[in-house]
Amino acid sequence: MISDHRATLLELYAAAIDASQPGPAVTAALAGAALRQRVHLIAIGKAAPAMAAAAAAWVEAAGRALAGGLVVSTDDGSSRATIAGLPVLTGDHPIPGQRSVRAASAIGDATRRVEAADSVLVLLSGGASSLAAAPAAGITLDDLVALNEALLASGLDITAMNRVRKRFLQWGAGRLAKALAPAEVRCLVASDVVGDDIAAIGSGPCAPDDTTADDVVAILRAAAITRELPPAILRLLADVSAGRSGETPKHGDPAFAAVHAEVIVRNGIALAGAAARAAGLGLAVELVSEPLTGDAAAAGAALGRGLDGREPGRCRIRGGETTVSLGTSRGTGGRCQELALAAAREMAGRSGATLLAAGTDGRDGPTEAAGAVVDGRTWARVGDAGRDAALDLQRHDAFPALSAAGAVIPRRSTGTNVADIVITLG
Repeated sequence: MISDHRATLLELYAAAIDASQPGPAVTAALAGAALRQRVHLIAIGKAAPAMAAAAAAWVEAAGRALAGGLVVSTDDGSSRATIAGLPVLTGDHPIPGQRSVRAASAIGDATRRVEAADSVLVLLSGGASSLAAAPAAGITLDDLVALNEALLASGLDITAMNRVRKRFLQWGAGRLAKALAPAEVRCLVASDVVGDDIAAIGSGPCAPDDTTADDVVAILRAAAITRELPPAILRLLADVSAGRSGETPKHGDPAFAAVHAEVIVRNGIALAGAAARAAGLGLAVELVSEPLTGDAAAAGAALGRGLDGREPGRCRIRGGETTVSLGTSRGTGGRCQELALAAAREMAGRSGATLLAAGTDGRDGPTEAAGAVVDGRTWARVGDAGRDAALDLQRHDAFPALSAAGAVIPRRSTGTNVADIVITLG
């Protein structure tokens, strides 16, 4: 029964991914759109290729001219050199590097080709903050890397992280909209953020920034990472707070007068896709509306304690995005794997219950895993393979532990990115 549970959960995970494909969502969002004759296309993020291909097809079918643009995404082994004649560039993720800087520079070149009478389609998905990251004026790439490393290890959620880092990005915090003004901008967004805040997704390149420099300082202090940051980062914030440098673009800035932004695909769509498939399999489905947030291990432990295996036909589906506070640890894993390993400890010895935790983007942390499927035997299997599961969990080293137990879901290219999904049976 447990092996059947794994197959069933993987089928539901695949259904979630299929339901949240951004290409059809782009086509639907553009239906009837009255864009101008010349259209530029700038797509950034993990789902950028699929979104760009759909948008380019719409532009051609609508009889508009694709006047320029580019696509920036990850190197997932399926990338193409061009999409509809537009260059496809690879950025660095999750830590920005030279490829990200080159991508950001190319975006600058693309914005300079936009004329006031043109329309621009900006297609955003998760990962954009790093993939097209170049430092804002006054800081270096090394400063930006140090900031990103500190944020990723801090345990802050993606919304808080992006409130900080967008201020230090060339195109973050509404600066892309400012560069494109006064052209008409339509921004279509695939959300990987709980709450679907357009100002947080991809660091809000086309959205007003509702945070101040003082707000950012407060976030950094609450996360206790100010001592880890380069002096230039703190100096820039101090200069803005003191009025020596300007704030980021806010609501009411003329840059946003011709910008229309909307979320076209989100985590809830993926969950609904999994729920529909589960119902089709005859399972008793509970779609949990409360998003999963907070510490990954704590969330996993709570879920594991609630699984007793007494309801083998009961399927509970949740979504969201948890966090991992690495501290000084440099273990190998991701938030979904850490959640799964923590759940496995609570489920140890029980039969009839199984849990899947995975990223809809097909990757979980800097590993070759999309997530994991665990059951009542997983914890013991880690030990049977010669590893100390408790120590691995403490060290945030979930990937080798789960790999040893045969619990890992292999990394894959999904074409979408709408945060994480957790499905339980039993």
